[in-house]
This record gives sequence, structure tokens and C-alpha cells, in this order.
Amino acid sequence: MVTHYSILCFFSVFILSLNPEKTFVFGEDNSEVLDACNEDLATFLPVPFGNISTHLGCYRIWNTFILRFSQDEKHVVNIILSAEYTNGWVGIGFSKDGTMVGSSAMVGWISKLGRAVIKEYYLRGYSKSEVIRNKGELPLTNIPPAIVVYGAKIYLAFQLKFDDRLSGQPIILAFGSATPVHSKLSKHDDKTTIRFDFSRGIDQAASSQNATAVKPPNIEKMKRSHGALALIGWGVMLPAGTMVARHYRHWVRKWYFLHTFIQLVGFLVGLAAIVSGKVLYDRTHINFAAHRGIGILVFVLTILQVLGFFVLPDMDSKIRRYWNWYHHWFGRIILVMGVVNIGIGSCGEDGDCSFGRISFPILIIVYLTCTVLEIFSCFGRKHVEDISDPTIEVNQF
Repeated sequence: MVTHYSILCFFSVFILSLNPEKTFVFGEDNSEVLDACNEDLATFLPVPFGNISTHLGCYRIWNTFILRFSQDEKHVVNIILSAEYTNGWVGIGFSKDGTMVGSSAMVGWISKLGRAVIKEYYLRGYSKSEVIRNKGELPLTNIPPAIVVYGAKIYLAFQLKFDDRLSGQPIILAFGSATPVHSKLSKHDDKTTIRFDFSRGIDQAASSQNATAVKPPNIEKMKRSHGALALIGWGVMLPAGTMVARHYRHWVRKWYFLHTFIQLVGFLVGLAAIVSGKVLYDRTHINFAAHRGIGILVFVLTILQVLGFFVLPDMDSKIRRYWNWYHHWFGRIILVMGVVNIGIGSCGEDGDCSFGRISFPILIIVYLTCTVLEIFSCFGRKHVEDISDPTIEVNQF
């Protein structure tokens, strides 16, 4: 049975088909997006952006972000991004692989003096010093980019010229609530990455999904693997091997072989953590200086510990005492620096401490066990010293 809703939809499509100049609209709520996309851009945007209405795709791609675009046969792409705005900055970036590092972005804002500013930025890294203004790899044309605040929205408009037709493209979207000072961007309040297909907007039905959320390939998985390896190697295995050597020497020679085996396995797992961290850094260039620096220090000290195993002096050697000092103190430094670095890395460069919910309880259990064993060991040594003290009378039964 044909419903009133079906008849209404039929007539709506029929009326739209009579108007070839109509903007194509896509989004979860078509009525809401339709209202936004029906705005007359010519009333507030400069040429050529204001008079681009023919075959202009219009999409709500994230939150209040609406993307309008057109692409001609010469591969000239006009981009118009709008979003709700009160203060701060709004940006859209073009990425090669979905990651922030290595991408180029157009960012716009209204300065505290009321001046409209739009600039290109090259995102070389995560720190403020690596977000470089007036640099980037976007193929901008000679048409000056434009930024306008109209009503409650901000509009960023710019034109790109590509060698080939632009199709699927990872897009980075972000905004910050702090107004840039001297064009230096504050950290974003929120961000996302989507993959947008610029080749489908004109010919697809209104139910098409033209933008899909994407995450950098395998980056999150690599982060978790790196953290898990470091936690197992330096956070569990090496402390366990140390506890064997310190508190279980009554196992005669067994303690030595067990200690050596556990430390060797811990070193190999820690080495895997270093390798995965190096690969992760090469792919993302995350500027996590403290974590990276401490990790390198711990790795160097661990290498020295391993090398020390091959130059172990005999028990009656005169330098055995100094070798013991070296081995014991380097080991203590490795354990302390290792757990500190795991704690730093657990919260990540972006302050996300989700991995800490796993690592912190494990580290607490391991080092609480170390503390308890140390306390029992101290009481045991004190008891032996008291019994062996000749000044203490021993009751004779």
C-alpha cells in the first residue's frame, strides 16, 4: 500500500530533478543538512566561492562540520568548510595515510582584534614547534583563500589544483577553543579523521555514505604492542629475575641459572619493545622526547649489563668486587628508569592514559611484591645477626 510518506518522497525527488542547479545534499539528517546547504553563499563569500552553486556537493561530515566542494574537468577543486563558531580556530587537513604527521592543513580563525585569518600549516609533528605556519604541500591556486564568519558559523574556502582527479582522500578535522596568538595554534579540543570520496558526490543517491571514519593504519595496534612488550620485559621479567638473585640464593646454583634465563628473556622482550618503538616513531614521528630519551638510556644500560655477563671475573679475582658494584647498581638504575618510562608511556603523548589502566596495576603488584620480599629479607638478616651476636645470652635448655 502506498503511504502518504512515499508519495511525499516521490514528489520531492521529482521536484529536485526539475532543478539541475540544485545542490546535492548528504547526511544523517537530510532536512537539517538541506537547510544548511541551501544557504546563499554569494551573499557573504567572495568570488569564485560565492557563485559556485552548480554541481556543488554538500555533506555533513562530523559534528557541525559541513563540507561543500566542486571539481571540474581540469581537476580544480573548490573546498568550502563551515562549522559552528564562537572563538578559537577551525581546521581541515589533507593527509597521505590518515595520520596527522606529514599532512597539510588550512586553518582559520578570528583574531582578538576581529581580523579574519586563514593560513596553511605543515604538520611535521605533534609539538607546537612542529606545526609550521605558511608551509605545506597543498596545491593551492592563485585564488586567495577566504574566511568569513556569517551568523553563528565560520566558513573556510580555498581552491586546489591537482594533476589527476581527486577521489578517496583522508581528511583531518579539528578545532580548538583558544584563539591563536602570533598564528601559533593551541592544542585541539577535539579531532577526527575521515576518508572522503570527492569523486562520488555528484552522481550518488542521497542515501550514499560518502565519508567514512578512518584511523591511521595499525598505529593504535602498534602502540599497544609496544607498550605490552615494554611492560612484560622491563616491568615484569627483569624485576622477577632480580628478585630471584636477591632472595633465593639458598637454591644453591639453581638461582644463578634461573636468574640468567629470566634476565635474558626479559632483555629479548625489551629489545622487541625498542624495535617496535623505533618503527612506531618512523611512521608517526611522535615528539615524545622524555619517553624516547629514557628508553634509549635504559636500552644502553641493559646492553652494558648483557656485555658484563661475558666478562664475569672469577670469584677470587681482585676486580670481582668492582664488577659486582657495576652489575648491581646498573641493574637498580635499569629497574627504576624502566618503571618510570613505562609510567610515562602509559599516558601517551596526547594524555590518553587508557593503557595505564592495565600497566599501573601490574607494576604495583610487581613492586609491592619486591617490597614485601625485601622487608622479610631484612627481618631475616636481623634475626640471624641477633642470634650470632656473642653478647646475647642464649637460653640453655
